[in-house]
Amino acid sequence: MSVQFIEKNGVPEYVVLPFEEYEKLLDAAEDKADTADVIAFREAREETFPEEVLEALLAGGNPIKVYRSYREMTQNKLAQSIEKSLTYIAKLESGERTGSVEVLSNIAEVLDIDLEQLV
Repeated sequence: MSVQFIEKNGVPEYVVLPFEEYEKLLDAAEDKADTADVIAFREAREETFPEEVLEALLAGGNPIKVYRSYREMTQNKLAQSIEKSLTYIAKLESGERTGSVEVLSNIAEVLDIDLEQLV
């Protein structure tokens, strides 16, 4: 790398380098930032959902039903897991009932999602 230093009062103040070298340094910095982003994403271990889940939610699907189906869980299994009746779960999914924060928190825990994904 051919670099020229410009000093002020005997101390390096500026560096002049060929444009091609400058571009290589920029690329290397971007690669390092991209690598850091990938590592941070993997370490966060946040679950991502397939497009079908997003489409079902955007189409107005009940979040409990969408995530329950994605987890391949029956209404009966969900009901047993939160100690509620099958009818109660069916009414939540159909919109006939709204669950309390406690019930929705329990459902979110069983479905391994954040409560915010249900409300």
